[in-house]
Amino acid sequence: MIARRQDMTKGRRRLKPVIAQIFPAILAFSALTVPAGPAAAQTAAIAEQAPAHGFSAERLERITALLEQQVEENRIAGAVVMVQQDGRDVYSRAVGWRDREARAPMREDTIFRIASQSKALTSVAAMMLVEEGRLLLDDPVGKHLPEWQDTTVAVAREGGGYDVVPAKRPITIRDLLTHTAGISYGDGPAEDAWRKAGITHWYFANRDEPVSAVVARMAALPMARQPGEAFVYGYNTDILGVVVETISGQTLDAFLRERLIEPLGMKDTSFYLPRGKADRLAVVYADEEDGSSRAPDAANAGSEKPFGQGHYLDGPRVAFSGGAGLLSTAADYSRFLEMMRRGGELDGRRYLSPKTVELMTVNHLVPEIGYAAGKGFGLGFAIREDLGLAGEPGSEGEFGWGGAYASQYWVDPKEHLTVSYMVQLLPSGDNDIPGKLRALIYQAME
Repeated sequence: MIARRQDMTKGRRRLKPVIAQIFPAILAFSALTVPAGPAAAQTAAIAEQAPAHGFSAERLERITALLEQQVEENRIAGAVVMVQQDGRDVYSRAVGWRDREARAPMREDTIFRIASQSKALTSVAAMMLVEEGRLLLDDPVGKHLPEWQDTTVAVAREGGGYDVVPAKRPITIRDLLTHTAGISYGDGPAEDAWRKAGITHWYFANRDEPVSAVVARMAALPMARQPGEAFVYGYNTDILGVVVETISGQTLDAFLRERLIEPLGMKDTSFYLPRGKADRLAVVYADEEDGSSRAPDAANAGSEKPFGQGHYLDGPRVAFSGGAGLLSTAADYSRFLEMMRRGGELDGRRYLSPKTVELMTVNHLVPEIGYAAGKGFGLGFAIREDLGLAGEPGSEGEFGWGGAYASQYWVDPKEHLTVSYMVQLLPSGDNDIPGKLRALIYQAME
C-alpha cells in the first residue's frame, strides 16, 4: 500500500510508496466475479501469473526528484504519474502546478486533454462491433461511409506540384486501426488542398458541426499515400469513430459512455468539460528554448488552437473526435489500461474477449512498412517487439501510445504494469521526460 502525506508548504501532494517485494499472484476476488467458461479461464490465467519483480520504495523516489527538477527548471508546470502493478498503486504522485500563474497546485484528480490517447478507446469501441459481428477488419470503409468508396492519392512531381491518381485499392477498417490508410493530418503533397478545405488540424472541439461532416469532406481530398504502403499518422481514428457512430446509431460520445466510460468508473472522462469541473482542468504550456510558457487561452483570445479551457467548456459540444477529443485523469485512464492488461475484463465485467485483446496488441505491419526500431503497430497501439532494437527498458509485448500534449501511457503485461503520465505541454519540443521516466520506473524493480 502507499502511505500518503500532504506537503502544504510546497503546494503539492506527496505520497510515500511502500511496496511489497512482490504482489500476491492471485487476486482473491477473481474466481468469484468472473463468469465461468473459456474466456473466464483465460482471464484467470492472466491474473494468476505472478509479476517477475516488485519495487523499491526508495528508488521510486527518483521519479519524484526528476519531476520536481523539471518543475524547478521551468521545463514543465506540473505532471501526474500513476504506476500500477496488478491494479494496485506502486507510485502515484502529483507534482508542480495545474495553473502556475494562479499558484493552483497539481492534484491527482486534475483533468487533462489527452488528445491521441483518445484513439485507444475508439479502437476498443470498433473492436466491440467486430465482436458483435457488425464490422469486419477487412471491410472497406466505403461499405459504411459511402463517400469513402473511391478515394484518390496525391503523388508529388519532381520540381513541384503533384498529380492525383486513383487509390490502388479501397481503404479498410484495418488500415484505419493501423494507420496504414495513407491518411495524414493534412500534410503531404496536397497540403494546400486540405488547407483550403479547412481541414488542417487534429483539433475538433471548436467546430460547430459533427466530425462526420468533416470526414465526409475529407474523403474527396487526395490522400498522402496509397493504402497499405506506409505508416501515416493522421485522421484515421476520427474516421473510425464515425464508422462506430454509423453502425451503432449513437454518437461516439454516447457509445463510449455507455459501453466503456461509465461501466469502467471513469468518472472524469468526457469529450467536453462539465462546468462544475472547470477548476480542475490543467493549463497548457508550451516548451520553448528558455523553458515552458503559458499557451494562449482560447477562452480569452478566441484562438482556434487547442489551448485553454474555452472550447472544452463553452464550445459547440457537437464534435466528438475519436482521434483526439477526450479529457481524462491519470486514475481514470489507468482503469482503462488495467482492463486491457487483464485481457478485456475488469471487476467481473467483460468488455472484450482475451483473443480480441491479443489480436489488438500484436504487430500488424508488414516488414516493408515498419514503424520504429524494435517496435510495430497493432490495432490502436504501438507494440514493443525487440527490446534491444528499441534501446530502452521495458518488455517485449508491451503496448501503448501518447498524446500531443506530451502525455504517455503503456501496458507491460509481463510485469503486470500500467503507466499513465499526464502533462499539458504543446508543442512538446525536445522534452525528454518520458524517456527518463521509463528508465526510472524500471530501475526501481527488484
